[in-house]
Amino acid sequence: MGVSGSGKTTLAKAIASEYNGLFIEGDEFHPFSNIEKMKAGIPLTDQDRFPWLISLNQKIKTHLGETIIVACSALKQLYRNQITKDIPINSLVWVQLNCDVITLTNRMKNRSHFMPVSLLQNQLDTYEHCDNALILDSTKNITQLIQQLKKFIHEQKN
Repeated sequence: MGVSGSGKTTLAKAIASEYNGLFIEGDEFHPFSNIEKMKAGIPLTDQDRFPWLISLNQKIKTHLGETIIVACSALKQLYRNQITKDIPINSLVWVQLNCDVITLTNRMKNRSHFMPVSLLQNQLDTYEHCDNALILDSTKNITQLIQQLKKFIHEQKN
């Protein structure tokens, strides 16, 4: 989880490959109206987000028991609660990706995505810290991030 440009999709795909898991791109569950709003530089409201969060939750529940890696902003605890509704808490690992605004901005400018740089500050303002997440510095390389995740998962099991 993290704001736009934090590297969610890149890391999630790498984790899915490392753990032979199913990768789910959260952005694919946004209704067309949400994507159009974001493209136009209009921040989403909680009301805009709930159909998206419900759809994502339903998709995850169809794969319970499998290794699933989801790339999703999950900016507020309220959103995280909806994403994980009726999913056993002990089956989840939250990974929070953080990095500086300059890096986020540069990444957003150098990719093809519907989220414009103009909405980055809104996401940063909306974001609520996740107390039980593994916090990673997404300026590190993928190998380093996966090693930190493996260590975290190993520590959680013991």
